[in-house]
Amino acid sequence: MIDRIDACYFAALVVSIILHEIAHGVVALWRGDDTAKRAGRLTLNPVPHIDPLGSLILPALAVLGNLPAFGWAKPVPVNPAKLRNRRRDMVLVSLAGPVTNIVLMVVFAVLARIVLRGNGALAYNDPRASLLGVLLFFLAVVNLFLAAFNLLPIPPLDGAALVERLVPARKLGLYHQIAPYGMLIIFGLVFFTNAFGNLVSPLLRHLDDFIVG
Repeated sequence: MIDRIDACYFAALVVSIILHEIAHGVVALWRGDDTAKRAGRLTLNPVPHIDPLGSLILPALAVLGNLPAFGWAKPVPVNPAKLRNRRRDMVLVSLAGPVTNIVLMVVFAVLARIVLRGNGALAYNDPRASLLGVLLFFLAVVNLFLAAFNLLPIPPLDGAALVERLVPARKLGLYHQIAPYGMLIIFGLVFFTNAFGNLVSPLLRHLDDFIVG
């Protein structure tokens, strides 16, 4: 039986993943590429964005397994040839998702602080915490996780796109050799080791202290 905490965590994860992808498409459109718009991906309707594995199954496993926020929506299509400045603009498109998550984290953290402290709650699982307060708390937490996760320099994450465009191509030989194993590395960091958890734990403590500390 999923309680309200698990339900809020799952809802926050799915919503935040979708907003992350929309941000990529919006910035691509701003820089001249309308591919995502023509594909119907600049919509808040979740249906066109949902990837069954990344948007539903893995987030559900993350919630039930008490794991860091993990998942993805269908990648927004981007045609670099349509961008005004291909190399520079692809960096902007890549950064759009994590930066959006950071902005959302700040906004939701402030709102969660106001609501939960207004309830007199000392934690998100305090019985005095309202449903809105719990949802806002997890929206802040999930966006922190997603920003940190997507900035990892591992293909196919956004951090990898930054490495590929900011480091001279002649120095990327070994990096490109590990690219086919990117998803295995990511799964290992999230599900089979505590490496990612150790990375975000200090950030999460600071966020929790700000909201309810």
